[in-house]
Amino acid sequence: MKRPPVFKQPVFKPGVFRKRRARRPHPRLKGLSINHLLPNVLTVLALCSGLTAIRFAMHERWEQAVMCIVIAAVFDALDGRIARLLNGQSKFGAELDSLSDVISFGVAPAFMMYLWALNGAGSLGWIAAMAYAVCAALRLARFNSRLGDVDLPPWAFNYFTGVPAPAGAGLAVLPMVIGFEAGPAVAGHPAIVVPWTLLVGGLMVSTLPTFSGKGMRVPTHYVVPALVGVGLLAASLVSQPWWTLAFVGLVYMASLPFSIAQFRKLQRAAQMMQAVEEPVVAEGAGADAAEADALRPGPAASSPEAKTTTD
Repeated sequence: MKRPPVFKQPVFKPGVFRKRRARRPHPRLKGLSINHLLPNVLTVLALCSGLTAIRFAMHERWEQAVMCIVIAAVFDALDGRIARLLNGQSKFGAELDSLSDVISFGVAPAFMMYLWALNGAGSLGWIAAMAYAVCAALRLARFNSRLGDVDLPPWAFNYFTGVPAPAGAGLAVLPMVIGFEAGPAVAGHPAIVVPWTLLVGGLMVSTLPTFSGKGMRVPTHYVVPALVGVGLLAASLVSQPWWTLAFVGLVYMASLPFSIAQFRKLQRAAQMMQAVEEPVVAEGAGADAAEADALRPGPAASSPEAKTTTD
């Protein structure tokens, strides 16, 4: 007689439950993140705004052209700060920013001023417009060549060398802005616009120290007045945009002597500190040398070297 099996047979047939295959992970897309792309988007918008200013100038729509330059300056101020905040700096972004600045703050203002007033001076007006555009390009090339320069002292990082390109563009179109309210008969006369354009171009390639504003700190007790001033400036831009922009440009020109004086004051203070530290270091080095000579064993009295030294 056949014995029953000790262990029961499996209820389910083998192979009914199969192991699920592990799902293949989706491949991650390669490329730049939005954080790295956003500063470049702002730079391209600044470039488009500068090109649009040229288009408006060709149709003699001067007010719209000036507003495009202002918008390009705002985009240019935002792209660098956002790149630092999002850690999206790149060599590509730096080169794109420089090319955009040459068009928006070099070529566009020169083209606008030539069509508005400089063409009345003939060849001299064209020379002034071309000189300004060349100075803007040279200023940006010099700025790029000094990126990452570690030879600058710490107190010099809050200053630009020469007038920056966006500020230079605003100063270049300042006669046009004043002409919107005072009339182009005086502000747009070639005898005024030609020297002014050459002066702004010279300030851009000069070595004059100008305030940077990147490392500016607002004291705690000045925070509320500063915010009130920003609100008043915004209200003035809405009610009287051209007089407000002219006032800002004149205030910036007036600040140049103060920036030079402040830079030289810091430079003299740094030189005095260096002059005080050098004797201390030299005295310490002399003491160390004397101590080392005292500890060094001298030649014996009976040796030829000792006799020669004595003689």
